[in-house]
Amino acid sequence: MVYTFVVHLYAKEGKEVEEKIRAKLNEASQVYLKDEGTLSWFVMQDEKDPRAWCIVERYEQQSSVKNHVGNPYFKTFGPYVGPLLAKPMDLRRFNEIPAKL
Repeated sequence: MVYTFVVHLYAKEGKEVEEKIRAKLNEASQVYLKDEGTLSWFVMQDEKDPRAWCIVERYEQQSSVKNHVGNPYFKTFGPYVGPLLAKPMDLRRFNEIPAKL
C-alpha cells in the first residue's frame, strides 16, 4: 500500500525567503526522488498566497520512509528551512486507498 506524507509550510514574508524556499524544495525533490522506495516527491506553491507551500511525498510502503530519513540530506533540510517559516511544518501521514476499477 502506498504511504504518503502531505507537508504544509508557511514561509515568513519576503521575496528573498520565497526564493530560498523554492530553491531548497527544488533541490530536495531531486535528492529524495533517488531514494529507494520513493515513488514521487512533489512541491507546490499556493497560487494566491506565495508564502504557502505543500509537499506530497509518496513511498512504496511505510517502511520505505527509513531510506528518506536515513538520507544524509535529511539532516540538513529541517535546520535550513525551519528558520524561514512563520509557523512549524504541518506533517500529515496517509495510506493511499487503491482505486477500484
